[in-house]
Amino acid sequence: MSQNEGTDLTPTAGAGRKRGGPGLSARLLALTIAFVILAEILIYVPAVVNFRDNWLLDRLSAARTAALVLEAAPANMIPDGLVTELLHSVGAMAIAMKIKDTRRLLALGPNLPMAQASYDLRDMAPLAAAASSFDTLLNGQGRAVRVIGDAPMGGDFVEILIDETPLRAAMLRFSRNILMLSLVVLLAAAALLYLALSALIVRPVRRLAGNITAFAAQPDDETRVIAPSGRGDEIGQAEQELAHMQRTLIRQLAERRHLAQLGLAVSKINHDLRNMLASAQLVSDRLVSVAEPTVQRFAPKLIATLDRAIKFCESTLAYGRAQEQPPVPRAIDLTAIAAEVESLLPLGGRITWRTEIAPDLKAEADPDYLFRVLLNLGRNAVQALEQEGPGVAGEAPCITLSAARANGALLLAVSDNGPGVAPRLRETLFQAFRGSGRAGGTGLGLAIAADLVRGHGGTIRLCEGQPGARFEIVLPQPAMPRARAPAGR
Repeated sequence: MSQNEGTDLTPTAGAGRKRGGPGLSARLLALTIAFVILAEILIYVPAVVNFRDNWLLDRLSAARTAALVLEAAPANMIPDGLVTELLHSVGAMAIAMKIKDTRRLLALGPNLPMAQASYDLRDMAPLAAAASSFDTLLNGQGRAVRVIGDAPMGGDFVEILIDETPLRAAMLRFSRNILMLSLVVLLAAAALLYLALSALIVRPVRRLAGNITAFAAQPDDETRVIAPSGRGDEIGQAEQELAHMQRTLIRQLAERRHLAQLGLAVSKINHDLRNMLASAQLVSDRLVSVAEPTVQRFAPKLIATLDRAIKFCESTLAYGRAQEQPPVPRAIDLTAIAAEVESLLPLGGRITWRTEIAPDLKAEADPDYLFRVLLNLGRNAVQALEQEGPGVAGEAPCITLSAARANGALLLAVSDNGPGVAPRLRETLFQAFRGSGRAGGTGLGLAIAADLVRGHGGTIRLCEGQPGARFEIVLPQPAMPRARAPAGR
């Protein structure tokens, strides 16, 4: 029989709560991808700008060589075929050079287009070079551009007119190659970094989080205390502190649970002892006003009641050790127990007690425990009828105890025609200190009754849809009742 029924010290308010947002692994992967993309941009932009500048410088270098040849040749002595060959080797449509404020057109191809852009490689800022490179990638198809560079022989500059299409095609090939190569390298580095961080940080943190969740679900289980991995870093320190905290919490929960069980047990004893002594007082009051024959008739009941009170006092130590004697079922006479319960209830002539039990009906149960169950249920019914009266105006207050055998079990029912149980109390009806619906009540009567019934392997419930309150108790019974045991436990 559970002694801490209704006393839950397990801090599971946050247990099972779902995490919001992506996990640590997903965030680490997203950051890795973002850093890979950023690194790719930082690598690609300078590389493509440098490739474009080198490509144009190669053309200017060839143009300077061609300019030397053309400048050294006598005027009008260079064949047209040689000029065409020089322009083809440079990859230009025209070559010009400026020397001492004189601009000379050294070579000229046929059908020259108008220059749509101009690049001066002598002094180009990095941002301007990057902008020019992406301009070539976006708009360089079929466009003629003017390129200016340093000139030989002390000239001011040499300039060429070129078709930008080959440059754009070369830049696209270079972009594809460098993107593929750098992407492979960066992905490999990112994968290694991700795996390293996952092994060193994510998995240990996930282990910590999983252990905290599992421990929160059952904080009194010592097998759920985390086993420190022995790491010397901050995660290892967190594991050690968590293990220490969990062991401390287990010890404190055990101590508080023991104190709660002791307090609940003492409250139960006090509750039942108060009922017993109140019953004894009721009998004693009767003894004062009656003659000798009545004294002889009530004296055994008074002695039995006081004997029960003494036994409950002696059981205090067993309750304090969070142990209670299990029930000892034996064959009992239900009508005798019903009569004893009726005699000890403060009916006062105002409340009718009905017993609907066949005279030959026997049951297998612990008589003392069953007596306590019926007495608690009967007292609750009496108190409800005394405070609020019958649920239907004009009816006489009445309590009914019925019993019958069905499907190998004993069905007991204690019902009254009172106002019934408020809906707000039904969920906590059998929990100690929470099931009382009257002023000054502790809610222990139904909690004790439920504990005693469960000790027999039975069930107790409040029937729904009934007028008043009806409590049904089902106790498993053997196929054939044993012979009635002699009196005494």
